[in-house]
Amino acid sequence: MKLKLAIAGLMIAIAPTLAHAEGDAVKGKKVFKKCKACHVADKEKNKVGPHLVGLFGRAAGSVEGYKYSKAMKAKAAEIGNWDEEHVMAYIANPKKYLGGKSKMTFKLKKEQQRKDVVAYLKSLAK
Repeated sequence: MKLKLAIAGLMIAIAPTLAHAEGDAVKGKKVFKKCKACHVADKEKNKVGPHLVGLFGRAAGSVEGYKYSKAMKAKAAEIGNWDEEHVMAYIANPKKYLGGKSKMTFKLKKEQQRKDVVAYLKSLAK
């Protein structure tokens, strides 16, 4: 009985942390406004950056008609297909992530905002 109470108490204590483990797509849509100058997420239209339609599962550096930086071309094979982990790392600091010059100079420094943007982009794929 004491063990069950201890486990229940632990679950109550960590529940707030678990609630924020994932991103919030509604908040992510608001944060994505910072990205709209260079990216379109809801139609296949390239701007300064490539469109983000179908981003998750798409091979890095593969949007037809978009001219990628040398650093992105060099890193694309290592990245493989875009997933949450790679997107989170890239948008935190593109230049550092690629190990060279990136066309994307914007950094999304706050981890929760990155999670929210990822959740927003994933919500568009549904």
